Amino acid sequence: MISESNINDEKKMNGSSKKRRLWMYNRWIVKNIPFYFFISAIAIIYIANGHYADKTMRKINKTEKNLKEMEYEFKTAKQEVIFRSKESELAKAVEPLGLKPLMAPPLRIIDTLQENE
Repeated sequence: MISESNINDEKKMNGSSKKRRLWMYNRWIVKNIPFYFFISAIAIIYIANGHYADKTMRKINKTEKNLKEMEYEFKTAKQEVIFRSKESELAKAVEPLGLKPLMAPPLRIIDTLQENE
């Protein structure tokens, strides 16, 4: 059988080896701290990039919406100008001023002095 002294010696060795393993583990963690910082920095950059992309997409969508709104406004204004520039609409607009559209074609005036030369 195993004597008590052998058991005590094994416990001391196990305690000593556990301390040694713990020491080695702590040393390994301390040795890899720069790597942990690097991974943390990459994670922060990844998150920041995601936020930046979301912000950019919101800005693009807002600009597209504004562009469509301005395009509709332009088309409405253009349609109104075309409508008001029709001959019948111009006649209605200048009638209160006493102007009337011509019923006969305009006369062409020719300088007779230039014909003789």
